[in-house]
Amino acid sequence: MEKGAAYLVTAHHAVVTAGDESGEAARLLRDAWEANDLARLDVETEIDTAVLGDGAFKVTWDDEASRVVVSAPDVQGIFAWWAGDDVRRLWRVASRYTLDTATFEARHGGVPRSPGDARPETVEVVEAWTAARFELWAGDHLVEARDNPYGAIPFVLYPNLPRPKEFWGVSDIEPLREPLEEINRAYTQLSRILELSGNPIAVLENIEESRDIAVQPGAVWEVPEQARAYLLDLLQGGGVRLHVDYIDLLYRALHDLSEIPRIAFGDGRVERSGIALQMELDPLLRRVERKRLIRTAALRRRDALILAVAAHHLGRRFEGVTTDIKWANPFAGMGERA
Repeated sequence: MEKGAAYLVTAHHAVVTAGDESGEAARLLRDAWEANDLARLDVETEIDTAVLGDGAFKVTWDDEASRVVVSAPDVQGIFAWWAGDDVRRLWRVASRYTLDTATFEARHGGVPRSPGDARPETVEVVEAWTAARFELWAGDHLVEARDNPYGAIPFVLYPNLPRPKEFWGVSDIEPLREPLEEINRAYTQLSRILELSGNPIAVLENIEESRDIAVQPGAVWEVPEQARAYLLDLLQGGGVRLHVDYIDLLYRALHDLSEIPRIAFGDGRVERSGIALQMELDPLLRRVERKRLIRTAALRRRDALILAVAAHHLGRRFEGVTTDIKWANPFAGMGERA
């Protein structure tokens, strides 16, 4: 997951493509990216997205710092409702998370509870957002209900890789689960064989009973005529090589399914030209391009939210401003390397 994220989320930044004659929108976006350290946040969120199957950003306003705050909430606590059969049009999003009581009281005042209930150690918080309304719940108690100050749902939800005609995506782990489990089994089998070979089994043939059989250096065993004793050699006949070859096949399946060739991990046994290296990495390049289509759309929506939230609180207008994401090429310079 980390290797895929490293190739996908290389150096990237937002650019304003139209509607910003004064340059104010570009400056605001640049300040928001730097203040929230979005380059690092995007790498961390990409790893979470690849593992969990979906990613999420939340864009809000911090009154104390007077700036836009971008966070990446746990997508496992996000619930979404969309309009009809169009999964791209969200009309309601709810975010559920847990706060310790002291933190909740510092943010929202006292914890609501029924008469006779003890003060809880933690509070389960639910934020429910529509474009027009915001509600804050603490357990079963409605703490706050007011108009949405942003005029838009301040969440960006996107799939890792989309399932056909569905809103939620699929994790990168799903196609890798079976080969990973089989690799674990194959390693365990090979480990046991090597362990037994280091502590060999003594085999006694044509012997009805035995006593005083000492297993130690220099021990002498007396066995009847036509009987024999020997050590069981589990490594004879190239048996271990079969296990190693099977593990190599599993590794090949693992890299094929993940679309991350072994060469991406620096496993270069022979000299390659830059073109040959790029051809070998082509599956990873295609995967990066597919995912960047999804990530570009999500980051553009996030930038639009940053401008909308800032405009609401700063009294600015950014209508007609459009943005894009510029990605660095992770394979730049390969054609020049030997």
